[in-house]
Order: sequence, then C-alpha cells, then structure tokens
Amino acid sequence: MEWITKFEQNYYLWLREIGFNSHNSILTIEVTQFIISLLVFIILDTLFTKYGRRYIKKLISRTKTNADDIFFQNKVFAYLLHIIAAYIWFRTIDLTLDRFNGLEYAAKLVTKLWIVYLFIRGAVAFLNSMNLLYESKQQNQGKSVKSYIQVIQLLTIIIGVLVAISIIVSEDIGVLLTGLGAFAAVLMLVFKDSILGFVGGIQINANDLLRVGDWVTVASAEADGIVTDISLTTVKIQNWDRTISTIPTYSLVSGSFQNWRGMEESGGRRIKRSIMIDMNSIRFADKKLINQLIEIPLLKSYLENKEAELIQYNAQNESFEKPLRAQTNIGIFRAYVSLYLEALGTINTEMPFFVRQLQASQNGLPIEIYVFSTIKTNPDYEQLQSDIFDHLFAILHRFDLNIFQSVSGADLREISTKVKS
Repeated sequence: MEWITKFEQNYYLWLREIGFNSHNSILTIEVTQFIISLLVFIILDTLFTKYGRRYIKKLISRTKTNADDIFFQNKVFAYLLHIIAAYIWFRTIDLTLDRFNGLEYAAKLVTKLWIVYLFIRGAVAFLNSMNLLYESKQQNQGKSVKSYIQVIQLLTIIIGVLVAISIIVSEDIGVLLTGLGAFAAVLMLVFKDSILGFVGGIQINANDLLRVGDWVTVASAEADGIVTDISLTTVKIQNWDRTISTIPTYSLVSGSFQNWRGMEESGGRRIKRSIMIDMNSIRFADKKLINQLIEIPLLKSYLENKEAELIQYNAQNESFEKPLRAQTNIGIFRAYVSLYLEALGTINTEMPFFVRQLQASQNGLPIEIYVFSTIKTNPDYEQLQSDIFDHLFAILHRFDLNIFQSVSGADLREISTKVKS
C-alpha cells in the first residue's frame, strides 16, 4: 500500500537524520511496524471480544433455553471471538510485514500457534459445556458421561499439540502420527491411569454400576457416603463425616464396593438385628404367665385364639399323659415382636418379614428380626431401629425371659459379696 511505503520512506529518512545508519534504520522500521501491528491486534481483539460478548449476551437473554447460557458462562463464545480476531490479524500480516521476511514468518508462526491454542481451549470449554448441559437434564441426573468427555478432551489436546509441533517443524501431521507409533509404549505408561480410568468408566456406565448421588460403601478405602463426582481417573465420595474420599475409577471395577441404590429405590431399608436370650429363662407358659400377658392389648386376641387351638389339638390326642403342645414364653415373645412391628406402621410387611430363631450357641439363643423399614434416610432409620429395640429390651422381662450377657467384673464382685455375707 502506497501510504505504508511513503510512511516507511519518511520514517527511514528521519532515522538517518538523527544518526541511525542504514542497517539500524531498516531494523528499527521493522520492529516499529511489528509493534504497531501487535498493538492494533490487541486493540482489535479487546474491542471485538468486549462488544461481541456484550451483543451475544443480549441475544442469549432473549432465548428460553439454558444451553446458550452454559456456553456463555464457560467462555465458548469468548474463545470463538478471540479466534476471529486472531485470524483477521493473521490475514493482515502480509500488508505490514510483507517486505520483512524473517519477522513476517515469526509473526505468522506465533499467530498460528495462538489460534491452535485458542481452538484447544475453546474445544475443551465446549465439551465441558456439553457435560453440564447433559447433567442439567432431569432424566440424566445421576448418570455421568464426564469420563467420556474427558477422554475426548484429552484426545483434542493431543491432536492440538501435534498440530502445533507440525507448524513449528514445518512437517505434515501425517508424518508425526506415523512416528508416534514409536512412542506408543511411553504414552501407555504416561497415560496408564487415564486409560484404566476410561475402561473403568465404560464398565461403570455400561453396567449402570454407579451414578452421581448414589450411596456407596467401599470397605477397602474406608469410604461410606454419597458419590459427588465420577471423572476419567477418580470417583469422589463425600463421607457421612463430611470428609472426601478420592478413589481410582478402575479400582471400583477391579475390586468391590456396596451400592445402596437398590435399597433406596425399593420399598424399604433392611433391619437385621438379634436379641440374645438366656436359654435358662426359656420355659412353658403357665396359666399365671398367660393371664399376665393377655393384659397386653396386642397379645389378647393372639393368646385367646392360640389357647383355643391348642385345647382342640390336645383333645384329639388324649392318649398322652401330658398335653402334646403348649405355649412357651419364647414363642409368645416372638409372636409379640411380629405383632408389635406390624402395628408400628413404618415396617413394610410386603417385603421379607421374619422374627425367627437362629442357631443357639454359647452366647444364648438369638431371636433375629429381619424386616424392612419404610424409613430409609439415615437419622430417622437409626432412630426407628433404636426405638424398636429399646422397647423390646424393656418389655422382655414381662415374658419371664432374660437377656444373655457375659459375666462382667461387677457381677463377680456382687457374687463375692454375697458369698462373704
């Protein structure tokens, strides 16, 4: 352009007049033009992105979808505007530095690398936005695609780095990809965790083993809490004590963990605990005990019907000197526990419901309660479970039954005192 040529001539003459030699004058003109060109680019980039973002924000505010808001917040549009400004500067380098081959080459090289960098950052931001958009959908809540997104991001960065290297060494990217095979073993070692995490993420998602929001227990890592994040290499679990456990994704697949989602989606949460009965306190229920227990409202109908049933059965077997069948205090207690649990209203009787004896041992006779509570949340569930056993421990003596308890030091002292007295 003529005005540029004229400016260079006048600038050159002025530099010679103030004492610069011919070589230094040309060099100064070259540096000055580069600085001016760079300042023009910075101003252009600033104005372009500033007013471009402002205009895009106005357009976004008029739409009903939240997708564009997510893209805007993750600066996807900002990177796009930076790329446009950089491309405009790249196309104008020839106009200002066309006669300075060395500086023109360096400026174009730096601009190309800058554009590649912006493309990588923009692609990563776009993929992050897609992940947030996916997670924001109600039907997708809990199902994480973050590991897949991170794999694509990793591939994008690798391809971007290869493109940048091909620009620097002026080699076709195909040649670099061919030579990349020689470094496959090194790459496998460097990205070992990422590869294993990707494989683990595929297995977790394909088999629906884990979702964000699931309550899981990982015994090997002493983790027990809610899954807050599933990424390419790690799974984050917020434990009930508010600490955070970070577990490698692949270790969950190669090892074992307990997912409580099935319980949360079912009709109840299991209560499985036993009361140890002292077997020396087990006996047949005589009239006196039955008359005492029949005063308990829950047992009245049961005892009356049971007594009538036993009288009829024993009458048909008069050859025996004693009644063939009779009620026991432990049997009545089991019946009471079942009636009590049914009356609570917080036990799902449509799910497995057992009050049963387990194998007797040196620790007594276990009476196991195996039922499912309709209350699933931890504090309320634990409160219900405690209330049930508080009641059963307190009422057990009315059945003339004793809890089995190992002898303690206090018991031995009491026995010793009685012997001495």
